[in-house]
This record gives sequence, structure tokens and C-alpha cells, in this order.
Amino acid sequence: MGRLTTHVLDTTRGQPGNAIGISLYRIDGEQRQCLNTQLTNDDGRCDQPLLADDAFTAGVYELVFAVGPYFTALESSVSSDAPVSEPRFLDDVVIRFGVSAADQHYHVPLLITPYSYSTYRGS
Repeated sequence: MGRLTTHVLDTTRGQPGNAIGISLYRIDGEQRQCLNTQLTNDDGRCDQPLLADDAFTAGVYELVFAVGPYFTALESSVSSDAPVSEPRFLDDVVIRFGVSAADQHYHVPLLITPYSYSTYRGS
């Protein structure tokens, strides 16, 4: 059976993005259903697949990564006097993608900086 996994890498620091909130949604037309929410661990990964086995079906999904609080916490830990710009350039990163073969492993990593991001279908 297939599964969906992810991980977050902070390419500014060259380290995993830990304690980042991730929400997974299934998209059906105009309907958006939340299926799972997790926090990344110290390795920037979720402890469990976001979706697996019979729950992982073909369709359109959306991952929402709450990177704003992550970068705010980093800035606060570096200098308590440094102002945090509001609104942030990136707050939530939304990745909408399709699953056509639900028997496969879909890995959707996120590489982030405070001003950019990229993703790809990993292995």
C-alpha cells in the first residue's frame, strides 16, 4: 500500500526544520477536508506518514506548512531586540499536488528560507 510523507529543510541554516506545523487536506472540487495535522520532529520529519494504506487514495491533496511561527521563533532566539517584520513574506506555504498511483510512496519535501521555498516529488 502507498503512503504520503514529507520533511522540511531550512536551507538558510542547513538544518532540518523542527516543530513546524503541517496540515494535510483532501481537495474535492470546492471542498477542502482536513485529514491530518502533525508537527515536524527534530529531524524535520513527521513521526508517522501523513496518510497511508487504505486511507491513501488517488486524488488532489494540499499540504500547508506553518513556517511563519518557525522563523519567528528562530529570530526571537537569536536576538530579543530584533524586530520581527509583519506581515511575514512567507507565513503558510501551500503545496497542492495530485496522486495518481495510490499504491506508491509519495514524498513531498519542502526546502525553505524566510523568503523562498521549493519542493519536488522525492523518494
